[in-house]
Amino acid sequence: MADNNKKAASYIGLAKKSGRLVSGEYMVEKTIKEGKAELVIVAADASENTKKNFRDACAYRKVKYLEFSTKEEIGRMTGKDIRACIALTDPGFASAIDKCLNVPVQNGGVHIEENN
Repeated sequence: MADNNKKAASYIGLAKKSGRLVSGEYMVEKTIKEGKAELVIVAADASENTKKNFRDACAYRKVKYLEFSTKEEIGRMTGKDIRACIALTDPGFASAIDKCLNVPVQNGGVHIEENN
């Protein structure tokens, strides 16, 4: 994992400990719909259907979106089992992670990073 990815992982862990992170598809979707999500992260190895659903939901609600890491790694960062997606509800954590990953702005404010 590159230095910036490690920093992002640290911020994700801190956000979880401070209660500013939700995980799991149902809770992330609910957080987006309630307007509480600042940044949604979907694992790069999630299914194309999952990626599309969250990309579309984030675009509609003007929430930052990016693809990062793997389901296994995201689970480890959050202290859970495998997780396909997480949402950060704190603008400070969202901004810090966004800056760490240096994601370019695309699609009218929606941030996307493809990990190949």
